[in-house]
Amino acid sequence: MSLVPVDPPAPWRGRLVVLAGLVLVSLNLRVAVAAVSPILDLVRRDVPLSTADAGLLGAAPVLAFAVFGALAPAVGRRWGLEPALVAAMALSALGEVARAAATSPAGFLVFSFVALAGMGMGNVLVPPLVKRYFPDRIGAVTAAYAVGMAVSAALPPLVAVPAAQAVGWRQAVGAWSVVGVLAVVPWLVVVARSAAARSRLRPVLEHVATGPHRRGHVWRAPLAWAMAVTFAMNTANVYIVFAWLPDLLGDVGVGEVAAGRWLALFSALGLVSALLVPLVAVRVANPWWLMVAFAALYVVAYVGLLVSPTAPLWLWVTLLGTAPGSFPLVLTLVGLRTRTADGAAALSGFVQGLGYALAAAGPVAAGLLREATGDWTATIAMLLGMVGVLAVAGVLACRPVMLEDTWGGPGGRAVAAAPASSRTGRTASAR
Repeated sequence: MSLVPVDPPAPWRGRLVVLAGLVLVSLNLRVAVAAVSPILDLVRRDVPLSTADAGLLGAAPVLAFAVFGALAPAVGRRWGLEPALVAAMALSALGEVARAAATSPAGFLVFSFVALAGMGMGNVLVPPLVKRYFPDRIGAVTAAYAVGMAVSAALPPLVAVPAAQAVGWRQAVGAWSVVGVLAVVPWLVVVARSAAARSRLRPVLEHVATGPHRRGHVWRAPLAWAMAVTFAMNTANVYIVFAWLPDLLGDVGVGEVAAGRWLALFSALGLVSALLVPLVAVRVANPWWLMVAFAALYVVAYVGLLVSPTAPLWLWVTLLGTAPGSFPLVLTLVGLRTRTADGAAALSGFVQGLGYALAAAGPVAAGLLREATGDWTATIAMLLGMVGVLAVAGVLACRPVMLEDTWGGPGGRAVAAAPASSRTGRTASAR
């Protein structure tokens, strides 16, 4: 058996509805996180959220993404990836509507968690669906949904305040459920396809390799641990910046409005990385240098903020906003370093479940260090240490090996180089 690149004829035939579904899902994966914080004061006028409640609300996204991200592969195996994604998006829409109608702190928190649970499952289910339907276009499709995720994080804060002032916060929050409902529609079409229609797609959906592969446990694979640690370190850095950059800038004399604009710039720059990084990653056998470059951007930005925080602030924020490019890179590697959609689902769940769980402690630790020391030196030192871990784990995560060849533990067989499909995003089949 040999593996050779295959370019399927009419590569988009039958897959446009799937692509539309992936993009709509990506636009729904962050709205529950980003839609409330800008109008939290308005919400608290109607729903008596305490400071502790607000803290729980801030921690809920990472906790929900960790717990339900870890559960998503099992749900996908039992129900199928597509029905599981339908349920996840419906759950997110239901949570959005219910929390907009909540009148008690408990109700608001519970239904927020319901919405986030659906989105946490969606985070994990999307990469294996890209692997299943677009093994020949992993880079392009990953770029499309990564950009969608960036938009879903950046757009709600921009419109939340004017929308709440115009129609009320309940309508402004509940309106985002429409995105979840729209995301369900294409996947209902996919699920409802007849067996004959799906069989016509089979040549396009051929997995990277058709030979038998041992089943294994993803936690035994060094590749999975390297990706999870990389994901965790990057996510922790991003959440710490979101939580504390305005305070850091305020301590050096930057006004609240200006600090908010710098944070918006940090968020917007994620669009650039989301678009470009997957397209580059599929064209090289080992994108380790991208991981090192992103780590270096973090280092320069943090040292700059420590030594000369306001001159030139635009440079530090630009570097800081570009550095999280390791996030779309890891999402791309989930598809490139697995042979099957089942392998991609297992890897995606492990990486994101463990990654978000580890990252949850980041903002809390940063705040405690700031409070204990009275300045930001210790916090930035912690961030630099995390970046060092990110760089090492990231280089290991980029190695051209396949998950299914390594997840059997010591007896697993590691390949010296990934097949052509994992480097280029082209599908391959046995000849």
